[in-house]
Amino acid sequence: MQIDVQTVSIEQKNKAFSHLIKRFGDKKIPSRYQEASYDLQAVENLHYRPTWAPEQELYDPNLSKIRMNDWYDLKDPRQFYYSTYTLNRAKQQETMESNFKTVETLGLIEGMPDPVLAIVQDVLIPLRHVNYAANLNNTLVCGYGYGTVFTQPCVYHAMDNLGIAQYLSRLGLMIGDVEALEAAKQDWMDSDAWQPLRRSLEDLLCVRDPVEVFIKQNFVLDGLLYPLVFQRIVDQNLVEQGGSGISILTQFMTNWYLESVRWMDSVVKTMAAESAENKAVLEEWIDTAANHFTSVLLPVAGLAVAGNAADDLVSDVHDELMKRAKKAGLFK
Repeated sequence: MQIDVQTVSIEQKNKAFSHLIKRFGDKKIPSRYQEASYDLQAVENLHYRPTWAPEQELYDPNLSKIRMNDWYDLKDPRQFYYSTYTLNRAKQQETMESNFKTVETLGLIEGMPDPVLAIVQDVLIPLRHVNYAANLNNTLVCGYGYGTVFTQPCVYHAMDNLGIAQYLSRLGLMIGDVEALEAAKQDWMDSDAWQPLRRSLEDLLCVRDPVEVFIKQNFVLDGLLYPLVFQRIVDQNLVEQGGSGISILTQFMTNWYLESVRWMDSVVKTMAAESAENKAVLEEWIDTAANHFTSVLLPVAGLAVAGNAADDLVSDVHDELMKRAKKAGLFK
């Protein structure tokens, strides 16, 4: 018996889900990011209004002063969805584990000058409380924001902040065991240098507008804090004083901030371009918050550098932040 094996090409009738075809057309198959992100926001059949805020819908775009014709315009240029995000962070986690092992094996902590370790204790370890507040704020944005492409990366950002807090806790354990963490918490609760920032974060935790929280936490505060602490104090000042091991142990924070800037700047630029009203609201938020957080970070910088040097560092990062805002289409 002779068997002829033949192949038949069956053309796929539907290249995508109907909601993606409606948005992107049916000329090509959507990307995994598009499938995992677009038009997934619950918009109907919400059953009831929140009992704690009956004037709003459960998912309500009107919670913010910012208005978008299509909230899905706020796409993430990194195109993070669960798979790409976790794969990316897993690789970075492997790198950080290698960094911690290298520092421990070479005894770099034990060989650091006492003034360097003092700055790490006074400046870096209390920051884990700042990152926990950032975790809460980004969780609020995810919960009350609108549109999956906007809220999805915010929950990833929240988890990143929790991870950074854990890295800082691990660093504290390396330089002074549990006592270092307890001292850092005491500084956060009582030190005069930290109280203005602590008060500001507690006030921000009470803001209900999700976009306002996003702007003030991620664009403004992070836009000042990370260049100040990790790019200048750690990667420049501490390295010059023999603290290169600290720079190795905070590599994730530096790289993460540079990666996150792409996303934040893209969101701000898109919101500003939507309307003159959006632009005015964003400019008010950024100008007010930038001036405020610049002042509250000054005593924190003073823990690492003295006198006019602290003023210069804080002034430099403020100017950098405003340049980013102008590049995003604001203050023009």
